[in-house]
Parts: sequence; C-alpha cells; structure tokens
Amino acid sequence: QVRVAVRACGLNFADLLARQGLYDRLPAPPVCPGMEAAGTVLDTGEGVDTPQVGDKVMVLARSGLWQEEVTVAANQTFPMPEGMSFEEAAAFLVNYITAYMILFDFGNLRPNQSVLVHMAAGGVGTAAVQLCQTVENVTIFGTASASKHDALRENGVTHPIDYRGADYVEEVRKISPKGVDVVLDPLGGSDTTKGFNLLKPMGKLVTYGVANLLTGQRKNLMAMAKTWWNQFSINALQLLHLNKAVCGYHLGYLDEEVELIRGVVTKLVALYNQGKIKPKVDSVWPFDQVVDAMKRMQEKKNIGKVVLVPEAPQKEESKKAEN
Repeated sequence: QVRVAVRACGLNFADLLARQGLYDRLPAPPVCPGMEAAGTVLDTGEGVDTPQVGDKVMVLARSGLWQEEVTVAANQTFPMPEGMSFEEAAAFLVNYITAYMILFDFGNLRPNQSVLVHMAAGGVGTAAVQLCQTVENVTIFGTASASKHDALRENGVTHPIDYRGADYVEEVRKISPKGVDVVLDPLGGSDTTKGFNLLKPMGKLVTYGVANLLTGQRKNLMAMAKTWWNQFSINALQLLHLNKAVCGYHLGYLDEEVELIRGVVTKLVALYNQGKIKPKVDSVWPFDQVVDAMKRMQEKKNIGKVVLVPEAPQKEESKKAEN
C-alpha cells in the first residue's frame, strides 16, 4: 500500500448519481465518495518498489478519495506525466480511460468514420472528442447547449448540435443521411433507442451511463420510472438481421482488471506526452464548496472537468469558479 497527500480530486457524474442513492458501486453509508485523485506519495508499505516517496501520482479507486490523505493499493496509482498539473491529473483517469475504451476497444474507431458524442462539453465528452482526432478524418457530431458550441468547435467537434432547440437525430441525418458508425450513449432511456436507430450497418452503440435519471437536486421517481420504461431492449436475432452491435461499459466494474486498465493508461500518457490530448479543467472548488461544484455539474454549466481541492484554490481559479 501507499499513503498519498491528495492535492486534487475529480468530480464525476457517478458521484451525482451516488448522492441520490443511484450508484451501485458505492459502499453503504457512512462512506466517502471520490473515484480519482492526484497527489504526492508520503509513505510506502512493505514490499512496494513503485511508486516511491515524493512521486507525483494519479489514483483510481471505487470510492474514498475525497480526503486530504488516502491509503490505497500501490497498483491503484499511476505516475503523473511530466509537466501535468495536479488539477489536470485529477481530470485524467476516469474520463480518458472511459472515452478510450469506448471508442477503441468497443467502438473500433477507424479513419473516415463518424461518431455521435452526447454531452460533448462534459468530462468524458471532451476526452472522446480529443481522442477521435487521433484517428484520421473522423467526423464528430457533438450535442451540447448552444452557449457551448464555440467551445465544442475549438475542441474539434465537426458538427455541434443544440439538443435543447433541435432533434439531434434529424440534425445528424441532414448531414449524414445514413447515420453514424459509433454512438456514445451516456443518457439511457429512449435516447439509447434513438442512438441505435442512427447507426449505419456495422455500427456500434456503446452505452455507459443513465444521465436521464438525474433531473434535479433530489431523486425523481417519475424520471426513474420513465427511463426504466423506455429502456432499450433487443434480442440476438434482431441484431443478426440489422448488422449492428450494442455494448455496455462501466469502469466501476473493471476494478479487478488491473493490467487491462494499466495498459490503457500507458497509451493515454503517451498521447498526452505527444500533445494529442490535454484534460480541460472547467473549474476548481475547495472541499467545503462541494455542493456548489456538484450543482454546477448537474445544471450542465461545465465545459470540461469540475475539480475539487483540499485547500482553497488560488484567487484566479476561484474567480473562474464564481463565473
């Protein structure tokens, strides 16, 4: 094991679900949330060669990382790349591992293909858009509210779509009548069906969340019932006739797959070092403002990652958080 002084933590959509009792990988209360963090190694247990005391590391866990100090298994830590800030490091693991495995391990993304990325200004969305650009000539459709479209274009989205003001299915079909090759679905419910119907032959839909369950600060039984009722369902014979694939991805259930995850992180760090990907930090909040940080994310005001820090951030970053 290693003991780490935490300098920054990532806020993830799963944390919002957990707060409403909707995330099944969180142990029963009393529990400390937090699936990713970055900091400096303070101490190492017997038999630990790496990391060493003083090393800067990124940490991945099922929960428990929103603390000033954490003790974790050494294999849950990953060396921080040279030149990466603690805030960026806290925005790296969950979002980029998720986006990478969805696009490349399940999605098998190739040159000249097209991808639909929902919530394209969020943590996973931003990561996915950057990773799409590591493949030649990929067309990216990204949904987000209209105020975020300039930021989406800047990040590399080919066709931003305002899901509030237009039907994204129609908007995609106007530009690509046959649909798309890969759909990233963090929404669930009826949006999974829409995504599946948008796939070209040999297309793949990867579902990795149920953001449609969250409609406000409190649990909404109506939204839960609606999402459950509209849940996409298909049998193997129908898939056979349609030449399409449906995949499910949940990083929380891969915590035993240490080597698999380490392999993905190695590839991601290489891409970071080549300047091909860079975590986008939306805002930085001290631990005692976690409620406001969660509210910002739930109201979908963030562009990139919402980060928590044990101590109040510097004035410049505080201003950004207030804006």
